[in-house]
Amino acid sequence: MDPVATKAVENETQSPYLNREVSLLNFQERVLSLAEDETTPLLERAKFLAIFSTNLDEFFQVRVAVLSDRVAAGLATTTADGMAPVEQLQLISRLVRELIERQSRCWREMVIPALTDAGIRLCDWPSLSDEDHAYLARVFEDIFPVLTPLAVDPGHPFPYISSLSLNLAIIVRDPVTDVRRFARVKIPPLLPRFMVLPDGKRFVPLEQIIAAHLERMFPGMAIECHFAFRVTRSADLSLEEEEADDLLAAVEMELRRRRFGKAVRLEVEAGISPEVCNLLMRELDVDRDEVYPLETTLDLGGLWALRSLDRPELKDDPWTPVTQAGLTDVDDEPLDIFATLRERDILVQHPYDSFATSVEAFIQQAAADPRVLAIKQTLYRTSGDSPIVEALIRAAERGKQVSALVELKARFDEHTNIAWAKALEDAGVHVVYGLVGFKTHSKAALVVRQDDGGIRRYCHVGTGNYNSSTARMYEDVGLLSSRQDLGADLTELFNYLTGYSRQVHYRKLYLAPTELRERIIGLIDQEAADSSGGRIVMKMNGLVDAAVIDALYKASAAGVSIELIVRSLCCLRPGVAGLSENIRVRSIVGRYLEHSRIMAFGTGESRPVRYLIGSADMMPRNLDRRIEVVVPVEAPELQSRLREILEINLADDTLAWQLGSDGAWTKVPTVDGVSTHARLQEIALGRDRHRRFASGAVPVIEL
Repeated sequence: MDPVATKAVENETQSPYLNREVSLLNFQERVLSLAEDETTPLLERAKFLAIFSTNLDEFFQVRVAVLSDRVAAGLATTTADGMAPVEQLQLISRLVRELIERQSRCWREMVIPALTDAGIRLCDWPSLSDEDHAYLARVFEDIFPVLTPLAVDPGHPFPYISSLSLNLAIIVRDPVTDVRRFARVKIPPLLPRFMVLPDGKRFVPLEQIIAAHLERMFPGMAIECHFAFRVTRSADLSLEEEEADDLLAAVEMELRRRRFGKAVRLEVEAGISPEVCNLLMRELDVDRDEVYPLETTLDLGGLWALRSLDRPELKDDPWTPVTQAGLTDVDDEPLDIFATLRERDILVQHPYDSFATSVEAFIQQAAADPRVLAIKQTLYRTSGDSPIVEALIRAAERGKQVSALVELKARFDEHTNIAWAKALEDAGVHVVYGLVGFKTHSKAALVVRQDDGGIRRYCHVGTGNYNSSTARMYEDVGLLSSRQDLGADLTELFNYLTGYSRQVHYRKLYLAPTELRERIIGLIDQEAADSSGGRIVMKMNGLVDAAVIDALYKASAAGVSIELIVRSLCCLRPGVAGLSENIRVRSIVGRYLEHSRIMAFGTGESRPVRYLIGSADMMPRNLDRRIEVVVPVEAPELQSRLREILEINLADDTLAWQLGSDGAWTKVPTVDGVSTHARLQEIALGRDRHRRFASGAVPVIEL
């Protein structure tokens, strides 16, 4: 621990660091609060319940799984906050139970009544009429051939229960022999989670329809009871890359093994009989602390389906991203994005700026341009119908040199990335799977073009993935440029990623794992050494790294004003006298997922403010085990835009939460009504109106 931190807490019982897992659960609580907020549009509240549910699934699949493995291995190593793995698991169990109780109460007492008032009814089987039962009986006949009842007896062992599958546990009795057996029916995951009735306004959970017709699957048997249950298994991808001759084949094998990961959570419907619950615990090898009875429908992640209802008045107002000046066609002439970038750099912020007319257009035009010689790009997460990947394939088919670094180990996107990697290889793209021992998380693209004056390099470096789907929901920034120093850096970066290189220092780029931590700490220390008083603003997804946190503590002790905008987990404890009284931490949670990483160092008085954007959060995994790229933004007009983004985030009193020195997050009181998402939409629309007036696309009306 840093001496400053030690001195500040030597007489305190609390650690200078907050627990990572608790902080992540605090973020899930902030997501849940959006579902509880009556000012959130109704179908968006259902969406946030679904997001909370799927986030919690991932938390157990990864974080709880890692802690469980450490306990099983007898590892008692404590975290920076002083907690051993078993202590963390006990605390997680208590906190999660409190959260799922809130989730159930929100669903039953708030969202369901509001949906009913809006004419959308979530119905239970007993509440339906005979006519409804008859209709759903016909629906069941279509489902019936898909179902596979599996009984447990001396000739049939307990079936494998796949992770996150919804199941019915059933006790059947033979009326002739009086023998009782356990059986399991898996709810087909490809069918809708909630089946709609003919009026289009009422929905019934699929498992209730199947449960009402169990006699069709067990003819002649008496159905004594049935209960819904769901298992969560470890999904942490452990791969010894040094022993893998073929990384693609190794990842495919690990994905198959993941299906059989250890169970780390058993969700059961409230009221399950002790007999059935004990049987499930025994067969799935879970402890009592790993069983979570739910007072609500299991797997509320299926509520995403309600978002597709044609009820615009129950959703956020639709948003159409705008196209920046310089990225639009002029006088019906096709856009030459390369000509624009030769004149100036462009900063884009999604979803306010269109991803399709900026980043996608950059790659698509490069693929079609006969002067483009080569395209090199990293692909971490892509959408299933990726226009960018399709453009890379077309470029290769046209004879261009195309290199794609596909990260096969992007958690939960491995299947998609494997499919794209094979398609790219089939088209002749040079596909590389990254460096041994590291995930390639950087977001970078390089286009090499034969211009009139010679070879020129065009670049994109961003904070978000090359994914057209998430670009509509995730807030990210990106830099498009033809700066030759940046182009030279990216050339050397791709040589490092695809070949053999010991390149460490770059002209402009900051690269992890080689130097990023040291350079960020150096910038923090520079502010601490500023006798006129420094300032630091950092926007990120997570702040965990102890060395970075200690540097921020030292800067705070030196009088530096530090503003941190941290979307999810934060292990820094702000506002502690003698340690962090000059540090304030806030989180913006709302319509869009705040995903960009933006850093600003300096007050602009004694020296210019330095602005950085990139792919890295301040976490050990990013700084030590991933290839990350951070780039300075130097054009004054682009710096002004980054400053505007940060200032709006810091002024937000509608979506913002504040972290206290006790580790508790509290909602920032609304005084001025500033919403980051609404304000940035307004600014984007204003820029678009200005562009259209300037181009003559919208006539000026004289009064």
